[in-house]
Amino acid sequence: MHVRLYRRPREHILAGALSKGARLPSARVLARDLGISRNTVEAAYARLVDEGFVMRRTGVGSAVVESLGEVAPFSGSRIRSDRPPARASQPAPPSPSPATLGKRGALMPALGQAESESDTGTGAWATNAPGFPWQRWNRLLSREARRTGAALLSASPPEGLQVLRVQIAHHASLARGVRCEPDQVLVVNSTQQAIDTAARLLLDPGKPAFIEDPCYPSALAALKAAGASVRGLPVDDAGAVTDRLPGNARPGLVYVTPSHQFPLGMTMTLARRLSLLNWASKTGSYVLEDDYDSEFRHDGRPITALQGLDARGRVLYIGTFNKILFPGLRLAYLIVPSGLARAFASARRIIDGYSPPLPQAVLAEFMASGHFASYLRQARHHFRACRDAVVKAVGRHWGNAVHLGPASTGLHVVVRLPRGADDVRLARHPVRGISIAPLSRYYSRRRREAGLLIGYGTATVEEIETEIRRLASIVRS
Repeated sequence: MHVRLYRRPREHILAGALSKGARLPSARVLARDLGISRNTVEAAYARLVDEGFVMRRTGVGSAVVESLGEVAPFSGSRIRSDRPPARASQPAPPSPSPATLGKRGALMPALGQAESESDTGTGAWATNAPGFPWQRWNRLLSREARRTGAALLSASPPEGLQVLRVQIAHHASLARGVRCEPDQVLVVNSTQQAIDTAARLLLDPGKPAFIEDPCYPSALAALKAAGASVRGLPVDDAGAVTDRLPGNARPGLVYVTPSHQFPLGMTMTLARRLSLLNWASKTGSYVLEDDYDSEFRHDGRPITALQGLDARGRVLYIGTFNKILFPGLRLAYLIVPSGLARAFASARRIIDGYSPPLPQAVLAEFMASGHFASYLRQARHHFRACRDAVVKAVGRHWGNAVHLGPASTGLHVVVRLPRGADDVRLARHPVRGISIAPLSRYYSRRRREAGLLIGYGTATVEEIETEIRRLASIVRS
């Protein structure tokens, strides 16, 4: 009641209905008139005094302070009152101008809205391999919380916990051939944050940024939001066509997925990798390597990361645990050249501070104890079976008019459709277990290929066979 009573005179004062020096009823009189406790009125008046709207003097009573009556910052705003405002005879002030955003502020919501309305959201490509050791993870969670206690409730270093950075450096070196020290590792919340951070620090407005076409749409959005002059690089069977990079380009940034091109699935050849590194060195540019799912290599050994070939400090490497383990973990990492490590850590401090320390500590112990490697072996076996099921079911049920893209790595397969097919309409058909998205949505240029991305990161072998068979008649038609 006292809050409601406080709000009414406050609204009148801000709207200019109560001018400077205007007297308010005494607390005793107002309490009697409203039939409420005097203590309630006193509490409301005390709040008005504390916030500087009203002054109270012995023998004078309560009145609007002199400094507010004339300026009335929200003069003309609509208030609910049974009595006309005191200044109703004066001309109404102009209506307030609508809220406006800066150029970057207007661009970012537009990019985010476009992605949310498309079928290319990252939620469709989540991972959920059966057999994740939840009991073991929860035991580690409880143990770390008990062992470390209040330390995990305080601030964390912006670059991440050292114990986790050591484990990440070891894993990236052993599994992906990355050459780095723990001090080069920056723990972040997601691949998207890693891309956004790199774009903020390495790109000025108007600076050139090159990205594969088709590409990961969130990476394209991050580069555009940074104000870069974004240009597409066509992709063929050997990966991004590096010959299309201009030899006289100003220093900029190139975003690539060389180990498993997203979304088409091919691997960039060694010749193309070396060509890209030479170009980056000559132009003073940086390469942003997104290695989003290369832990799931189904045929042969994983391809060494592009960063492992870099001898001149031009590659920034991105890896994520959100796709390898589970999306709610919100932990990924960015490995930067040693000369950039301190700058990136300092920048992280003002971007969002740091990642939560407790999940970092649990993940570090999960990796150090061997549970991470054990789970990866099990998950690879499961996803290899899912990949095989997709390949067999598409070949068996969808006919010869469609063509499967590379399927040796990752958690999705591209199915190319005949020219003129409406892949957007096809992707709208509801499915269970698998995820389907239209390939055409991933292109930035006008000439787009039709196809379907079939994601099996949350599927079972049985669901894959059932759903692909159910869609057969629709695809063939």
